[in-house]
Amino acid sequence: MRVQRLLLWLGTRRLAVAILFVSLFAMAVRAPADTDTWWHLQAGRVTLESGRILQTDLFSHTCYGAHWINHSWLSQVILYWLFDHFSYAGLGLWMGTVVAVAFAFVYLQMESDVFTRAFIVVLAAATSGVIWSARPQLFSFLLTAVVAYLLYLFKWQQINRLWLLPPLFVLWVNLHAGYALGFIILLGFVAGEVLNNLLVLVAPPFLPPIGGDRGGEDPVVGWKGIGMVILFSLLSALLLVLNPNTTQMWIYPFQTARIQILQQFIQEWQSPDFHHLYTQPFIWMLLATLAAVGLSGRRVDGSDLVLTCGLAYAALLAGRNIAPFALVAAPTLSRHVAAVLQRWGGVARERGWLSAPCHRAPTPALGAVNWGLLVLIVALAGVKVHLPLRPAFNEALQQESLPVGAIEWIRDNLPQGRMFNHYNWGGYLIWRLWPDYRVFVDGRTYLYGDEILHDYVEIQAAGPHCGELLDEYEVSFVVTKAGDALGVVLGCTPGWRLVYEDVMAVIYVRVE
Repeated sequence: MRVQRLLLWLGTRRLAVAILFVSLFAMAVRAPADTDTWWHLQAGRVTLESGRILQTDLFSHTCYGAHWINHSWLSQVILYWLFDHFSYAGLGLWMGTVVAVAFAFVYLQMESDVFTRAFIVVLAAATSGVIWSARPQLFSFLLTAVVAYLLYLFKWQQINRLWLLPPLFVLWVNLHAGYALGFIILLGFVAGEVLNNLLVLVAPPFLPPIGGDRGGEDPVVGWKGIGMVILFSLLSALLLVLNPNTTQMWIYPFQTARIQILQQFIQEWQSPDFHHLYTQPFIWMLLATLAAVGLSGRRVDGSDLVLTCGLAYAALLAGRNIAPFALVAAPTLSRHVAAVLQRWGGVARERGWLSAPCHRAPTPALGAVNWGLLVLIVALAGVKVHLPLRPAFNEALQQESLPVGAIEWIRDNLPQGRMFNHYNWGGYLIWRLWPDYRVFVDGRTYLYGDEILHDYVEIQAAGPHCGELLDEYEVSFVVTKAGDALGVVLGCTPGWRLVYEDVMAVIYVRVE
């Protein structure tokens, strides 16, 4: 009997959900290709080995000893512990788990049948995949989904779990500065519910029911509920001081956003380039949402409207906001797709184009087939995730994208003095060469600020003041990409000698 119950339990719908999340997990397991991962790992190592949270720069010679707002210290400890104990498999499995759990919270907010939900979740996953990397911002991805889910419970299920928000934000502010996304979700929700309440006042003469064909079933959070959300949001904001940087974290996201160099030269802070295929799922999801809202005959909910439009606007300004857009747009899209299917399905059945749905009772034979399919999918997912978890695969990937050979030359020949390095390689150089060498710059843009980063750009572009700045910063050797402007100019400049070259990198050393 127990075996029979197990066979009957895995019906077609449960099989579809299982395949969805196994596939999401397999999609998200990747090799750590982002170079920022490496300085996060080094910072986590220093924190664990010293027993103190790292708040002073140790990794660069341009800001050495300066105060560093290390907002991701807890994430760094977690990532380094995983890497130290499980190597690349630890990071890869962590990415897969975080993404799958985030989309579990998204799935729970959605309407429509299992298969439609699964299709929308896959679209949202393809949209958000641009930020899936072994970095602390993936924690922000997960916690953004959690905040949205808590608000969904409060509004759509009348279950009040808002008391979880303050401890959630205390955890978040120690994991990553992306906690600002949580407050954006809360602010958008409040604005949307205020809009809902105002529309209720004018709905009878001017507007269709909130639920469209469903007769106005969509709930509206009353003024008392809005006040409760505001109260817990303010309490969460006050508790942000419970971190090593205390009150500095109240303004850190605003200060970071004001760094001009971010929008000018850092890709994730720039508007997306939609000529690349990996950014185009954002367009598909945005257009699908617009089409579904237009065809559903269901008035769009105020909080859905504000959050979806607000994060779409943010995503058009900076590519890093595409992932939060996908998290909030998926439930909105599902609600209107459900209305479209209900509306058109009813019309089709009335006209005899479509028969009423027939639900076949599960049988042990069908259950056995479903279990066999699930085992097969899990096995295929295991084959897919095995490759990026292997150290040999990761090391080969680093050979193709990072200055591995140049680093080996430095470790063997030990050039003296200060290094200038390409920005994209700073994190990896910290991982491989610190404490013997300190970098010029790396991904910690807030630490360096506009002045040092503008100097970096001037040097890297071999601008007219390049030589003066190299002298000013007392740079003794340069590690940069093969064939770029800086290498070409140094090759023609007296006082510099090429000592290493491969297809990836060149090293120039200052000579007397």
